Amino acid sequence: MTDRERLKQIILEKSYERRKVVLASGAESDFYFDGKQTTLHPEGSYLTGRLFFQTMADVEGIEGVGGLTLGADPIATAVSLISHMDGRPIPAFIIRKEPKGHGTGAWLEGRKNLREGARVVIVEDVVTSGGSSLKAIRRAEEEGMKVLGVVTLVDREEGGRENIEQAGYWLRSIFTKSEIVS
Repeated sequence: MTDRERLKQIILEKSYERRKVVLASGAESDFYFDGKQTTLHPEGSYLTGRLFFQTMADVEGIEGVGGLTLGADPIATAVSLISHMDGRPIPAFIIRKEPKGHGTGAWLEGRKNLREGARVVIVEDVVTSGGSSLKAIRRAEEEGMKVLGVVTLVDREEGGRENIEQAGYWLRSIFTKSEIVS
C-alpha cells in the first residue's frame, strides 16, 4: 500500500462522516471531513507531513509553512518535521484567529523563524469555499510574508479552488472529495 492509499484509508476511518452539518462557510452539508482526526493521529500525521512535503517539492524557495489555527497547526508541524528529516528544513508558523491578548499581542507564532518577506505556503485540512485560506493569506501578507499558494488535505470541490485561484494563488490538494468518496 502506498502512503497515499494508507492516508486515504485513515481519512475514511477517522475523518469522514456522513451526517448533516453546518460548515464554517455557513453552508449546510450531508457529509463532513474532520481533518484533525487524521492529522492528529500518529500515522496520519506522519503521512500528512510526507505527502504535503512531496506536494510542495517542486515549489522554489519555500521558507515557511503554516495557516490558521487550529486546522493548520498539526499539518504545519508535520511538514516542518518531515522537511528537517529530509535535510531541507522549512519552519512552521501559526496564525491566530485574534491577536494574543497579552505580551507581544502577536497574530503569528513562529515569527522569529521567518525573515521579512519570507516565501510561505498556507496549509489547510479541508477547503470548501476557500474563505479560511484567503483569510490566512491576507493575515500572512499583512505580517510581511509572500504567500505562494495553498495545500490542503481535502478539497471538498465546492468552489474553494476557483476562489483561491481567482485571488491569484494556486491550490494543490492531497485528495479531492471525489477521490475519497464516490
